[in-house]
Amino acid sequence: MNEDSHEPLGVERHAFLVALIARLLRGRRHVAVGANLPIPAAAAVLARERSGGRTRVEIMGSRRFGAFSNLSDLHDLATQGRLDGFFLSPGQIDGAANINLVGVGGSYPRLDVRWPGSHGAPLLYMMIPNIILFRDAHRARALVPKVDFVSAPGVSPPHVHRPGGPAALVTGMAHFAFERTTERFRLETIHPGVRLDDVETNTGFVFDRAPTVETTPWPDDDAAPAIEARVCEAIADVYPQFAESLALSAKALRSRCPGRSEDGRP
Repeated sequence: MNEDSHEPLGVERHAFLVALIARLLRGRRHVAVGANLPIPAAAAVLARERSGGRTRVEIMGSRRFGAFSNLSDLHDLATQGRLDGFFLSPGQIDGAANINLVGVGGSYPRLDVRWPGSHGAPLLYMMIPNIILFRDAHRARALVPKVDFVSAPGVSPPHVHRPGGPAALVTGMAHFAFERTTERFRLETIHPGVRLDDVETNTGFVFDRAPTVETTPWPDDDAAPAIEARVCEAIADVYPQFAESLALSAKALRSRCPGRSEDGRP
């Protein structure tokens, strides 16, 4: 644990999550980001910068990073095997990484609460590798023992061709890896100021743990300035209000973690 492990994240939280997700994208060749995902979009831009431009990034709705203008273009990229990074933010996720984007309560199709729907997510979940599931709010009602409706399964039978699937779950509390062989999530790190009890209480499904569950590393010294300036400017055409708040978050992050290396060591 680092010396700041007991201090909870404040204003700097969003910038911290951006830097964490960018680290998880290291080595990706072509990353796509769908609609209404400002934190993953910022993380993809940061990962691109960190790669020296080797990581290609597409963000739906962006003029600067917009190779696809609609879902059909995105589906084409996925089925051609041209993407190796993507994000989904389902309303429900269970311990086997099954996801629900349709709704909860009642019996389908008469659900008590309806969400926007899958919009091709089952295809993308099957075809794009290294998908990161993201939920800023870490709550047991969203991280459930069993989803109310399976929009897309976390794993498929051996005879089913499936190059894609989940690799990680990132929330406002923790980072989990997904193990396809065991069909379970494994807790890797807990964010600063979060206790293991907090994660257990707010997670509805059973999960494994890494041999040593550490505090999520702080970003290196260059991450916050890059987010504050170049990343915020790059996403401002799609997420103008979020870009403004992220710049303030990055400024707070810069004062919180000075002089750290990429792995979080002073």
